[in-house]
Amino acid sequence: QLQASGGGLVQAGGSLRLSCAASGRTLSSTLSSYVMGWFRQAPGKERDIVAAIGKSGVITYYADSVKGRFTISRDNAKNTVYLQMNSLKPEDTAVYYCAAKGGSLVTGRLQYDYWGQGTQVTVSS
Repeated sequence: QLQASGGGLVQAGGSLRLSCAASGRTLSSTLSSYVMGWFRQAPGKERDIVAAIGKSGVITYYADSVKGRFTISRDNAKNTVYLQMNSLKPEDTAVYYCAAKGGSLVTGRLQYDYWGQGTQVTVSS
C-alpha cells in the first residue's frame, strides 16, 4: 500500500528525490490522516529514522545526520510523500523505506503501522 521509488546510484555530493505513493483503499483515501516517515537501513545495521512529517506538513523531524541536507515534504492531494536528498555522502548508502502511522509524530520505527518495500540508495565516493 506504500510504494517507494527514486533510489539509485549517485556520486558523493549529488542529489536524489525519493517518492512514496499510497495506494489501496485504506491509505490512499486518508493519507492526510497519517504521519509519514522515511527510514533507512544499511547492511548489518538497524533501521533508523531519517525524517518524519506531520499530517498537515507543518511539523517535521530530521535525524541529526541529515539535517540541512534532506527535506521531507508531502502532497496529500497526490497521496505522496517526498524526501529530497542533497549533498549525499557515502554513509547515506542504505535501503530507504517510507512508513505511515496514525496519531502523533514519533520517531520509533515500531510505532509505524504501514511500510513500503524500500528503495536502494547508493552513494559512491
